[in-house]
Amino acid sequence: MPDRSSSLAGGVAASPNALQQGSPPLAAKRLPTKRELIRVLRWKHGRLTKCGWGVRLRRRFGYFTPAEYYEALVAKLVTPETSWLDVGCGRDLMPQNRRLAGMLSTRCAFLLGVDPDPAIFENEFVHARANEPIESFCCERTFSLVTLQMVAEHLHDPEGAVANLAKLLRPGGMVVVYTVNRWSPTSIAAFLTPQWVHHVAKKVLWGSKKEDTYAVAYRMNTKRRLSQLFCAEGFQSVSFHYLPDCRCFARFRVLHFLELSGWKFLLTPAFSLNHCE
Repeated sequence: MPDRSSSLAGGVAASPNALQQGSPPLAAKRLPTKRELIRVLRWKHGRLTKCGWGVRLRRRFGYFTPAEYYEALVAKLVTPETSWLDVGCGRDLMPQNRRLAGMLSTRCAFLLGVDPDPAIFENEFVHARANEPIESFCCERTFSLVTLQMVAEHLHDPEGAVANLAKLLRPGGMVVVYTVNRWSPTSIAAFLTPQWVHHVAKKVLWGSKKEDTYAVAYRMNTKRRLSQLFCAEGFQSVSFHYLPDCRCFARFRVLHFLELSGWKFLLTPAFSLNHCE
């Protein structure tokens, strides 16, 4: 169940030597703009007026998913000079936007995927792959960008993982972590229920396959914990954002309308929430 949550968190950290290299790029400090998010939607769906009811409904409410924020951010950070390490990529670099995945795979200088799951051998976007945990992975190459998309919640040794990232990231490099909020209702439910319940829930709600559901650990899924882990290795925290996830009922038109209506209601002046810091 961890792939969906009532709230998700994402952070960007700069390498231990970032302060010696100057300030991190502005693109990493702020959330993508509406124009940048719409560009990602067009890459994914083509003409928005021709999209399915779900996309049109979310556009009507002015809502963008956490995955779209992540995709737009990474699209800004990947350049022709980028040496990119994607942790836990599995069979897809960006499961919900394969067109963008192909564009970024072609754009960057080098893309390495690291994942202990054999599904990584089905990944057509990475330039090279390593079928092992990030905690034990080592290579002579260093990277300017490291991404963890819906991976942090599965790591059982976050200290080892972050310590290894500090070795793999070159001076001035960036780490982008996109993960679930440990204290969201869905995350708590996932932590308290057996794995077979996750399989059933994800199949019913999102049509997910059993092989794409993994056990959760939630050992680096709060702002405080992420800050502790990365600061301990000398990283500089660049930005952190909470993002509401209104996709629990995305397959069901009426229920999806209701969850988006609830989100919109909470954004009214009398019930405003601070989603980013």
